[in-house]
Amino acid sequence: MRRTRKSPLSTLWAALSAFIGLVVLGALSPSAALAAEEPGTKAAGLHISDGRLVEGNGNDFVMRGVNHAHTWYPNELGSLADIKAQGANTVRVVLADGHRWTANSASDVANVIAQCKANRLICVLEVHDTTGYGEDSAAGTLDQAADYWIGLKDVLAGQENYIVINIGNEPWGNTDPAGWTAPTIAAIQKLRNAGFEHTIMVDAPNWGQDWQQVMRTNAQSVYAADTTGNLIFSIHMYSVFDTAAEITDYLNAFVSAKLPILIGEFGGPADQWGDPDEDTMMATAEQLDIGYLAWSWSGNTDPILDLVLNFDPAQMTSWGQRIFNGANGIAQTAKEATVFGGGSGDTQAPTAPGTPAASAVAATSANLSWTASTDNVGVAGYDVVRVSGGTETKVAASTANSVTVTGLTANTAYSFAVYARDAAGNRSARSATVSVTTADTPAGSCSVGYRVVGEWQGGFQGEIAIRNTGTSALSGWKLAFTFANGQTVSNMWGGTPAQSGGSVTVTPASYTNTIPAGGSVTVGFIGSKGATNTAPSAFTLNGAACVNG
Repeated sequence: MRRTRKSPLSTLWAALSAFIGLVVLGALSPSAALAAEEPGTKAAGLHISDGRLVEGNGNDFVMRGVNHAHTWYPNELGSLADIKAQGANTVRVVLADGHRWTANSASDVANVIAQCKANRLICVLEVHDTTGYGEDSAAGTLDQAADYWIGLKDVLAGQENYIVINIGNEPWGNTDPAGWTAPTIAAIQKLRNAGFEHTIMVDAPNWGQDWQQVMRTNAQSVYAADTTGNLIFSIHMYSVFDTAAEITDYLNAFVSAKLPILIGEFGGPADQWGDPDEDTMMATAEQLDIGYLAWSWSGNTDPILDLVLNFDPAQMTSWGQRIFNGANGIAQTAKEATVFGGGSGDTQAPTAPGTPAASAVAATSANLSWTASTDNVGVAGYDVVRVSGGTETKVAASTANSVTVTGLTANTAYSFAVYARDAAGNRSARSATVSVTTADTPAGSCSVGYRVVGEWQGGFQGEIAIRNTGTSALSGWKLAFTFANGQTVSNMWGGTPAQSGGSVTVTPASYTNTIPAGGSVTVGFIGSKGATNTAPSAFTLNGAACVNG
């Protein structure tokens, strides 16, 4: 939940039995209906494979959906049909274990699961009573939440294909969030010892937003403590990681380490919660093939809990339109779980693509092409990944057997490989890699403004504004200048310095790497000095002289 701080004969008999079962199923109570599983649907269930969430049949499953405030609106499960109608494949359902709100009973939870299945939605069930624990001693702990799940074991057993258990919502507010790790491990192990095989989801501390990077730092040890490896992390993105650089950096850290992650909550009215970059959140999630679940979605009732009442797709706010119908929205990116009949039932992966070949290698881009894969049904597309040691990061996608990779850094070595995928979500083995070294950035017109912000005995603070006066963007730039009076740079932000004698070179930080045409970036630094502190008389950018001023 959003905080302001920053859910032959035998064959004939089998078919007849299934038909009779479907007729009878409607007359059963919700809990009995859940026990009457269709023959053959029970598999290993949703689980983690190679850092990705997959279904029991091994097909990738990427969650695209919204949250449902069931605990506060228990009579509004009809809105699940609205959620499905907008293209979602998943819903995260708010439950309570009785420590703050009235507990959702076993029969109620059974009905929630039945309704999710009836609407062909994967159901993430979460206990909301743990929110902010550490600031409220009366709040339920993760251990108490684990006991609640164990009490529902008879309802949850056999549903591994359809549900994910989110142990507790947003544990720990501002009080000792570092204490998140041990209780999280203990709760996971408590469920495993009780025989739970489901995918377990864990939220970050700091109201789910991890602004102290506790989950990011300890995720590997928490993941290793789950002997089943069936664990996924959830980050709530509101006003903490809200710029393109911050969003990409945080999510990439998990994906590169093959630690499963999704955005478990995000989104809401800009006038209430500032203007976090939700479009980048969705675009980055799509690029990295990770899930997202919007908290606030329709925008046409209460600004926080506009989740279930009087839903009218014709009255959605701009945010509602973006989450459902935007370029990276649910309707454009969600694929129904194959357990509900989504896809063709195809489980055969495409062959591996041929080794990619590089051409037209420039300073910030390169063209890659490869021999196309084959598939028993058909190849739907290709994913290009950057390979670095044992990690890989998706950098491009294409429906053809070629693509242009952009956003690269000049004069830098890269290694790329390709995966093929089919419409059912089956992914091929990875191709062999190709090594590419980008070219130096061509010289361009520039001007540099240098100023001393403040001085003190033996030291000073300086600032350098670099403006691109050319007609094309500059990426991976290198600035050079010389101090005449023995000054040295001791600390810099916005760039990385290297100094030999008086000669200084500066290369960009990730967030200053590209200077658009007509744009500028600024780097600042702390330096040491003697009695004289003369400004550098000349600057070059990528070897070309810049105008002072």
